[in-house]
Amino acid sequence: MRNIPLLFLSMLSLLACDNRDGSQSGVPVFEARVRMDGSSTVFPISEAVAEEYNSIAPEIRVTVGVSGTGGGFKKFLAREIDINDASRTIKPSEQEQAKASQVEFIEIPVAFDGLSVIVNKGNDWVDYLTLAELHQIWMPGSEVETWADLRAHWPAGKIRLYGPGTDSGTFDYFTKVVNGQEQASRADFTASENDNVLVQGIAGDLYSLGYFGFAYYIENRDKLKIVPIDAGKGPVIPTLETVSKGSYAPLSRPIFIYINPDSLDNPAVMGFVEFYLQHVGYLSQEVGYISLPTSAYESAMQRVSDRVVGTAYGENATLIDLIDR
Repeated sequence: MRNIPLLFLSMLSLLACDNRDGSQSGVPVFEARVRMDGSSTVFPISEAVAEEYNSIAPEIRVTVGVSGTGGGFKKFLAREIDINDASRTIKPSEQEQAKASQVEFIEIPVAFDGLSVIVNKGNDWVDYLTLAELHQIWMPGSEVETWADLRAHWPAGKIRLYGPGTDSGTFDYFTKVVNGQEQASRADFTASENDNVLVQGIAGDLYSLGYFGFAYYIENRDKLKIVPIDAGKGPVIPTLETVSKGSYAPLSRPIFIYINPDSLDNPAVMGFVEFYLQHVGYLSQEVGYISLPTSAYESAMQRVSDRVVGTAYGENATLIDLIDR
């Protein structure tokens, strides 16, 4: 049973024997479900946790949607979901909306990700790209149309671009790091909140270029090629070591879940969150991400237990912030 607390098991038994009239010996009745949505980057982790959880608690219905970090926050702030998967920290504007809507949140880091730049498997000319070249390609008003526009000895084939949609936290993070401002990007690219759509597009297009979370590359590395990025200290690719030690910079980042503390009154949600934090370390590695230090998960569990609300890391959160805490 993977160290499931006895209190949690007793809560499940209460949920399982609810009366149809919505009462049970004076005990408040809650729905036996957990609602999650948000980032496609965090989705593989939450999906893996949900599947593992349902193997020991099949009576609890866990739904994990993918509407992008921003789309997930919209649902979260409307109280439509219990937990939002987020590939960035909550924006100041979203915090203002939360305050106006009287929706509190508990911010929990769950893993490290190396945002990956990807080309087609048949691309035999790109050995690496510099951060400056990424900016040339993706900046608003970019005049880069072909690979030869970037480096003269490369093919004159037209670069076809693929990237997350504008509701994606990955889009926010990438545009801020590469172009200096969130949402600042050329518009002529194939956009999708579903990273599998981006994978399929790049895999079928020799002259393509795109970006998404490391797990989607790991899952599809037989048909994709990852591009080393030179940010000034030589080309580096995302790996367990380069991401966890911060040498794959500045495209390494922490990823999060946001929990509505009111939802924790529901034993199904509380039990799931406890299970999530007990198992997300090894499950995040299984799906291609890098786990946090054990102390980070212990600290996260304490924040949940104490119902500590608000942001703990700020919009410029780094890996070092999480390691130090």
